[in-house]
Amino acid sequence: MAKILISPSKYVQGPGEMRKLGSYAAGYGKKALVLISKGGYKRIGAEIEASFKEANCDIEFDYFNGECSKKEIHRLAARMEETGCDMVIGIGGGKIFDTAKAAAHDRGTPVLICPTIASTDAPCSGLSVIYTEEGIFEEYLFLPANPNLVLMDTEIIAKSPVRLTVAGMGDALATYFEARACKQSGAISCAGGKTTEAAMALAELCYDTLMEEGVKAKVALEAGACTEAVEKVIEANTLLSGIGFESAGLAGAHAIHNGLTVLEECHHMYHGEKVAFGTIAQLVLENAPQEELEEVIGFCIEVGLPVTWKELGVEKITPDQIMAVAKAACAENDTLHNMPFEVTPEKVAAALKAADAFGHYSLCDDVID
Repeated sequence: MAKILISPSKYVQGPGEMRKLGSYAAGYGKKALVLISKGGYKRIGAEIEASFKEANCDIEFDYFNGECSKKEIHRLAARMEETGCDMVIGIGGGKIFDTAKAAAHDRGTPVLICPTIASTDAPCSGLSVIYTEEGIFEEYLFLPANPNLVLMDTEIIAKSPVRLTVAGMGDALATYFEARACKQSGAISCAGGKTTEAAMALAELCYDTLMEEGVKAKVALEAGACTEAVEKVIEANTLLSGIGFESAGLAGAHAIHNGLTVLEECHHMYHGEKVAFGTIAQLVLENAPQEELEEVIGFCIEVGLPVTWKELGVEKITPDQIMAVAKAACAENDTLHNMPFEVTPEKVAAALKAADAFGHYSLCDDVID
C-alpha cells in the first residue's frame, strides 16, 4: 500500500484577502454560485460583491439552509444547473464548506473555500461530512479532489466570536493523536493510503503550535487584536490540521464526536468542542501517559474547551446515554477502528466515564456519579 498526501491546490492566508476574491475566482470560471448564510451576507456581502466588480466573473448568491444533508447538496446542485454556474464558492463555516464541496463534486466544477471563522479543519479537505436533516452524523463523503483554493482572510476571522476559534483549536487538538494512532495501526487515511512522514510532521507541528500559541491567541482575540499568535493558530486550525487529519488519518476522537451527535443535549456544542472531549476520551482509551493526558486537559481548561459531560451540556449523564454514544462511535464504518487495538462499546463507555472523571479532577470539582 502506497503512502499518500493530499492538499488543496492553493492556500492563501492574510488580512484583507476577501477583497481579492473576485480576481481569484476569475481564474476558475465565468459564474460562481456563492453559498453563504444570511448573517454572513449581511456582514460581508457588500465586500464580496465589490471584489467582483472589476473581475471577469459573475456571481449568484444562495443562502445555506443550515445542515450538510443530501437534500441540501442536491438543492444546490440543481440551483447551479438552473443558473449556469461553473464553480461554487463556500463562505462561512464547516457545514457550508462541506455542502459546497459536495455540490461542486456533483456538478464537476471547481470549488473555492473562504472561511469567515477558524473553527474546524474542514476547509482544506477533500471530504464532506454528511448529516441527516436533524443533525445526526450519517456518513463521510470522500471526494476525488481537494478544494481548488482556500482563502483565509484573517482580518475577518479575528472579528468572529472567540469561541469559534477556540473550537477550531479543539478540532486541531485531535490531529496529532489520531495521526499517531493511525500510523501505529497501519490504517488507511482519508487520502487513501498509508501515513507519510510529511503528514506526521504537520500533525505534530499542529499540536506544538497549539501548545505554544493557543492561550496567547485566545487572549489576543479577546482584546480584538490579530497578532502573530492568532495568525499561527489560524494556520494550525486550518492548514496543518486539515492536511494532518486527511493524510495521516482519523481515529478515536472524531468517532467519539460522531457518537456524541446522538445526544440532543450536545447539539448546541460546536464540532471542535466535542472533538476536544473525544480527544481526552481517546487518550484514556489508549492509556496514554498521565503527563500527556494532564497537558491536554490543562490546555482545554485554559482555553475554555469542555472536559466534562456537564460542560458539553449534559447535566446528568446516564449509563444508557453513555452506552448509546459508545455504540454509535463504534459503528462499523467509523474511524474508531483505526486505533491500534480492538475497540468495543464497553471499552469506549469506560473511557468516556473516566474522561469525565479526569475532567472533574482537573477542575478540582466533584465527580458526577
